[in-house]
Amino acid sequence: MEVDELVCLPRLPRVAVCGGTHGNELSGVYLVRELLKMEKKVTKEEEEEEEEEEDERVSVLMVLSNPRAMLQCRRYVDTDLNRCFTRATLNGPVSDVAPYEITRALELNRMLGPKGSPAAVDLVCDLHNTTANMGLCLIAYSDCDWICLHIFKHLQREMPDVPIRFIHFDVSSKESYSLDSVGKHGFAMEIGPQPHGVVRSNVYTAMRVGVQNMLDWVRFFNSGTIFEGGFVEVFSMVKHIDYPRDRETRTITAAIHPQLQDRDFCLLHPGDPLFQTFSGETLPYKGKEPLYPFFINECAYYEKGIALSLARKRRVMIPSIRVQTEHEQESYVQEFTSEEEE
Repeated sequence: MEVDELVCLPRLPRVAVCGGTHGNELSGVYLVRELLKMEKKVTKEEEEEEEEEEDERVSVLMVLSNPRAMLQCRRYVDTDLNRCFTRATLNGPVSDVAPYEITRALELNRMLGPKGSPAAVDLVCDLHNTTANMGLCLIAYSDCDWICLHIFKHLQREMPDVPIRFIHFDVSSKESYSLDSVGKHGFAMEIGPQPHGVVRSNVYTAMRVGVQNMLDWVRFFNSGTIFEGGFVEVFSMVKHIDYPRDRETRTITAAIHPQLQDRDFCLLHPGDPLFQTFSGETLPYKGKEPLYPFFINECAYYEKGIALSLARKRRVMIPSIRVQTEHEQESYVQEFTSEEEE
């Protein structure tokens, strides 16, 4: 790819901001509630101003994703909603006794999708909290989605006091499982550390500012602003590591080592302390290469058998982009439809 290449992409007229996919991750819950309240306070003058700026306008749909889990302040009621958006799940049969989150996933797919179709919303931003010391992260399934990567670059520029990183999960569109995969573009905005069931003002504020900057970027893009390309750092997930466990009972026998705790995105070398057993023994990292840990000691991942995840850091070159003209948009829609039919 040439550094000065200019890529033209379709407008983003419809954006969804989702909170409460996990009912006890409260920054997103309270932020979406606040955005819904603000939406009701739009004045007549503001409506007229938006009509005058037709090209910049973006329809923002605020969604409280898992209402039942939110009421109970639990991650989920029956099963993890953010694992229910694979093509197989969304297109499979549903019985009368299906878990609540499966039913809710189908509702959200009808509301925001259908996944993989031209009717899907243009961008999904799904809001999450982590107990890990990760700062603000955008998590996406593609490392060549120029929309998501440019939003990431914009947030880094506009929020210099907040550590912001881009995490890439190399999963196909068919197997992508989270709510953000329903949109044409999408990412999870993950911010921590924050205990589940708690809202911390500084974490909430970082999420609010991040969402506002994301929406500002979309408006700038839709109005014809050219965004210059360049290099960005991407953390590509390599593998998960489970806790040491008793062979018979499968209960954990060690915790994250104190020298590793809270050191998300600090390079972990072979031989570095990884776990400390409950009898006091240090267990080293036995990997063959240095990697970057993240989601270290995430509370919600104990049940998933994940003590931490490991990633490689890469530099990715992203092109300059601008919004397509109407003629270019028509050609893109025809191409997108043909690809989906295949």
